Amino acid sequence: MQRRSFVTGLVSLAAWPRHVQAQSARRYRIGVLDTSAQPHNTNFSVFQETLRALGHVEAESLAFEYRSADGHNERFPEFAAELVRLDVDLILTRGTPAALAAKAATTTIPVVMAAAGDPQAIAQGTRNLTGFGANLAGAERKRVETLKAMLPSLTRIGALMNLSNPSRQAEWQAIASAARALGIAPLVLDTRGAADIARAFDAVVVAQTDAVLIGSDTVMQTNQNLLIELAAAHRMPAIYTFRDFVEAGGLVSYGVSLPDLYRRAAAYADRIFKGATPRDLPVEPPTTAELVVNRATAKTFAITDAFLAQADAVIG
Repeated sequence: MQRRSFVTGLVSLAAWPRHVQAQSARRYRIGVLDTSAQPHNTNFSVFQETLRALGHVEAESLAFEYRSADGHNERFPEFAAELVRLDVDLILTRGTPAALAAKAATTTIPVVMAAAGDPQAIAQGTRNLTGFGANLAGAERKRVETLKAMLPSLTRIGALMNLSNPSRQAEWQAIASAARALGIAPLVLDTRGAADIARAFDAVVVAQTDAVLIGSDTVMQTNQNLLIELAAAHRMPAIYTFRDFVEAGGLVSYGVSLPDLYRRAAAYADRIFKGATPRDLPVEPPTTAELVVNRATAKTFAITDAFLAQADAVIG
């Protein structure tokens, strides 16, 4: 009996590690509040790929609940509440409205802001928020300077801005100041929806502006294709904030590297799954800026090779 018990014990011990491994393997669910629809969101693809490289494989140990406001920021609170009801393990956000909605919806589920206008202010007083900023100091001036370097005869620019967003009002003031310092006359077009975008392009043509600067509001992100199409139809050089506009056919962008921010957000998610809390992970500013040019679109405006040589990336 003693020998039989001993052998039985050995068998149990041999089987135990595998049993514990099966029991301890966990499938995490990440809720996503983003401004772009998932099939077209290359930045989110970077987030997925980074998690995969860190050992989190979708359909095996990872699942996503993806929600896009599709240009309607007022829907973010509804989506955030839905993710809380689903009891997701983590919420990933892009943009200030999404981050604020997640903050209001939960004080316990970890929230990682992939890109927010002022993440320090949003996370202040919370225990469950962390993430990354999307604003680069001096970026507005750099965009104006980029247009001038690309188009030396530039004397007038139009700026499409959703002035109902306080952050865009500050952005416009920085653009106007930078333009005047370079002897360029600035014109702002308050752009709050798709209909406003079409009217804004008509207005900049009437005003005989030489180029347009597109703000970084959710309205612009949602209407990316329309902006690019109208810029092409009016033969109007345009500079954007994010690389994905250039990948879709836009002329040039200068701003933070969103793929880099989503990559860093994935690393934060991995650390949270391994036991870290958002309070262990500092809110950080962007660290990577990039000037990106679409070669094919640049050819239509006779942009010089000397300018292309200054870009961090030339695509298309």
